[in-house]
Amino acid sequence: MKTSAMENRIMPAHPLRERLCSLRQDGKTIVFTNGCFDLLHPGHVLYLEQARALGDVLVVAINSDQSVRQLKGNDRPILEQAVRALMLSALRSVDYVTVFDELDPLKLIALLEPDILVKGGDWRRQDIVGRELVEARGGRVLSLPFVGTYSTSNIVADIVARFCPSG
Repeated sequence: MKTSAMENRIMPAHPLRERLCSLRQDGKTIVFTNGCFDLLHPGHVLYLEQARALGDVLVVAINSDQSVRQLKGNDRPILEQAVRALMLSALRSVDYVTVFDELDPLKLIALLEPDILVKGGDWRRQDIVGRELVEARGGRVLSLPFVGTYSTSNIVADIVARFCPSG
């Protein structure tokens, strides 16, 4: 079976580390972000475009289905990790997608050694997981401001309110 270009951009952590090492040797700046990305919405797209503009290569790490359930509850994720990874890999701003099982990406950040670590505006810079690792290597850590008022939780609540009878 032939694999698509999008599927070639979805990689396990260790092969991705090798690819990033090669890109870094070519002088490329690696940007890293992470999240659940459960229902892809315009806020995600704009955020990822901003993150990508900070460097040459954007890596998006998504929480596995198991870790999303632990973080958000048993009703989440709405879309399974393979679907979330495929949708993210289709965005022009995203170069690579990887999945992690832990509740936070600290071990993955230590493995991939990004030059720039980025989170959304709901994270204070000093609270961003992996900040110390990236800054110790001379990298930058940024909290990007929200663009718009989109939120997966708000979208889910809106769907429930519109389409589920209220008792």
